[in-house]
Amino acid sequence: MEKDAIARAAVPGTVRGMVGQLATLGLPAGATVIVHTSLSRLGWVAGGAQAVVTALLAAIGPDGTLVMPTHSRQLTEPADWGNPPVPQSWWAVIRAETPAFDPRVTPTNFMGAVPECFRHFPGVRRSDHPTVSFAALGPDAGRITEGHTLDDGLGEGSPLARLYEADAWVLLLGVGHDNNTSLHLSEYRAASASSRWLRQGSPILVDGERRWVEYRELADDTSLFEPLGKDFAAITGGERLGPVGSGTARLMRQRALVDFGAMWLSRRGSG
Repeated sequence: MEKDAIARAAVPGTVRGMVGQLATLGLPAGATVIVHTSLSRLGWVAGGAQAVVTALLAAIGPDGTLVMPTHSRQLTEPADWGNPPVPQSWWAVIRAETPAFDPRVTPTNFMGAVPECFRHFPGVRRSDHPTVSFAALGPDAGRITEGHTLDDGLGEGSPLARLYEADAWVLLLGVGHDNNTSLHLSEYRAASASSRWLRQGSPILVDGERRWVEYRELADDTSLFEPLGKDFAAITGGERLGPVGSGTARLMRQRALVDFGAMWLSRRGSG
């Protein structure tokens, strides 16, 4: 994978270079921004994931707040696993023995190197949801991460809704809208009587005791996110494109995106 990253890069990515590219893209100092990344798609970066996080923090400065999804879907109901599935005879053992979610130590899952690195940075706050947590660093980190509800973890009780209230930015680094977590908030806001809801389960601490707890979540459909994002860019002109490292970055306001997404999904649902 590193060999491929070197082959895609004309020059090494650096902290200084990425800070300049982010400024050119239009990310303002003092911004609250949720970032989704693929390190490998940024080419070869001197310092890897640490350099990307350092560049993001430098770009927004001490008055800005950096947010990343730090999801841990390995703590979900094992009966639903398909990538890969596990034998049915294991399900009860997994439910009984998997350690409870701990925001300090539970690793991310399928999120990439940058969020996993970011959650270890000094002062980072992480929301207390066992599968769809978010990490934040900056003046607004506490408000964004506190009070993350167990039910509907990507809906109104989530950090995504707090980001919406803050009129935050969304930055996609080397990834497309299929990785754009904010569109899950659009799904919740477009939900109707015909929407499908799931019972999820995870190990959490309740009054200091480990328990397997069930809760509700909306069945998502990320296959719609790429066409949704393409229409958002084409119709609203609200997406800025530019290079970061040797990859492509997309920058937009989260509130405009979520509003457009909720309208787009509602129309699709009624069509």
